[in-house]
Amino acid sequence: MSFAWPVLLVLLVLIPLGVALDMRIARRRRARIAAYGGLGLVGPAPGRSAGWRRRAPAALFVTGLTIMMVALARPQAVVSLPRLEGTVILAFDVSGSMAATDFQPTRMEAAKAAARTFVASQPAGVVVGVVAFSDSGVSMQVPTSDQNAVLAAIDRLAPQRGTSLGQGILSSLNAIVLAENGPAQGYYTNRSPDPSAPITRAPGNRSSAVIVLLSDGENNEQPDPLAAAQTASDQGVRIDTVGIGSAAGITLEVNGFRVHTQLNEGLLKGIADTSDGEYQAAATTPDLQKIYANLDRHLVVKPEQMEVTALFAGAGIVVLLLAGLLSLRWLGRWL
Repeated sequence: MSFAWPVLLVLLVLIPLGVALDMRIARRRRARIAAYGGLGLVGPAPGRSAGWRRRAPAALFVTGLTIMMVALARPQAVVSLPRLEGTVILAFDVSGSMAATDFQPTRMEAAKAAARTFVASQPAGVVVGVVAFSDSGVSMQVPTSDQNAVLAAIDRLAPQRGTSLGQGILSSLNAIVLAENGPAQGYYTNRSPDPSAPITRAPGNRSSAVIVLLSDGENNEQPDPLAAAQTASDQGVRIDTVGIGSAAGITLEVNGFRVHTQLNEGLLKGIADTSDGEYQAAATTPDLQKIYANLDRHLVVKPEQMEVTALFAGAGIVVLLLAGLLSLRWLGRWL
């Protein structure tokens, strides 16, 4: 335990001095009473029980006063507190299929709306990053507790070209490494070093880091998404996958061509299983909103240095009140 104002602990010296002074006054009082004892003006000496009751309130009073003086020095202690914390990467598939209208108004806009609600509900201990991927991974926002920056990154999302789930996973891992080993630069694009480059493994297990991968699961670019998921697992990062769309699929026009897109649940389940994550399917906009609302967050017990003055002050007040009440009950006076 440490103290913000340790110099005030000097006041504790006054307590034994006060006790000694009170004992001296009590002895003088007893001596004066004894002088009148032969005249029959005083009663018999109190018994052992009465003597104990007379001393107990005084002992409690001294104890309460000691606690209050310690509180004046503003004690601080390391306390283990449970709280939600961790790193969440929202990885969005921004391929052309995200322009499909089986979600209103489109898959992309429905995903963005659900993600905004999720970000706004996060506690201070959770930092959120955004990665958008199509045929290459593009980290748009490194993990941060600045919700305005995260929401701005989500607003910039727009459908683009093909799909590379592997690049999206590797870019998400790089965003986590960048946030933890910094310094964070805020943004980087595909002009930065190749997102498929080997990831520098930081010591320890990032059990509080999770990637939330939203996609229809159609992969048409390298690298292998299952190999990327294994890399995430080796790094201690869980991948929760969210399948958007339906197995029947939908046909849409992209740059004058008709393209049929459908949900590949097998691949998304494989990514989740490889990294000890969870797969959830979203067939409608309400399903998507519910999935984001129920995303599992990591509850940790983390030791923190905090001031415990209030605890000491409260305990001191309780002890002083108890001393006063016992004195009134047993001795008929307030101490």
